Amino acid sequence: MSVTNLKIASWNINSVRARAGIVERLLDEEQPDILCLQETKALDVVFPAGMFHSRGYVHHELNGQKMHHGVAILSRLPLHDSGRHDWQDNGEARHVGAQLDCGIRLENVYVPAGGDVPDRTVNPKFGQKLDFIERMTRWSEKLAEPTLIVGDFNIAPLECDVWSHKALLDVVSHTPIEVETLERLRQAHDWVDLGRRLIPAPDRNFTWWSYRAIDWAASDRGRRLDHMWASPALAAQVTSHRVLEPCRGWERPSDHVPLILELEV
Repeated sequence: MSVTNLKIASWNINSVRARAGIVERLLDEEQPDILCLQETKALDVVFPAGMFHSRGYVHHELNGQKMHHGVAILSRLPLHDSGRHDWQDNGEARHVGAQLDCGIRLENVYVPAGGDVPDRTVNPKFGQKLDFIERMTRWSEKLAEPTLIVGDFNIAPLECDVWSHKALLDVVSHTPIEVETLERLRQAHDWVDLGRRLIPAPDRNFTWWSYRAIDWAASDRGRRLDHMWASPALAAQVTSHRVLEPCRGWERPSDHVPLILELEV
């Protein structure tokens, strides 16, 4: 299949089987060429492949895990040279990648949340998160091909990427050390943060709202945890980037919403 315009969606779905209905709705309404999912929470053998096949998404790259984590790339276009990085060296299913016919490398990643306390000495999960990103940084330094990396990075880097910078400075996902670590990753390949290239700061750009709020829209305590980054040359081909905020209000929603980009190839 030959295309000149490519539409790619990315979504932390928080269980693909529990939220199959809204995945189908997204596919039917947006018709992306490729959908990248994070936190699928399903082994590959029980992944609901049928609902994707029936809509023409016949090319799959899965990296699943029972009840936790899990990532997937579902595509109408051929996928080649699949790869999986175990960024923590602990067997967790948090990355899957593939090559497209147009020469773009697509990487789909789910960065650990990092626990509740931003101190690696008392909270090993926080240290694992920082080390995960550092290993991605070493990998990024060696990249030579045009690459698009998407997923749930679990970090909101800019002050305007959270509902209150002051309130969240000591909250995992927006602490200075996480922001600095993510910025080193960005610089390692001169990645272009498409979310802020096409939705310039300080414009509204939240992708996650906690389930703890009785009314997520009324409290509106959002964070920009989900990202799409591109190699510098590839970024010039991107024509649009959208955050589908209304999806947070769909029936049985994920706490994250989808991101969609379009690019010329």
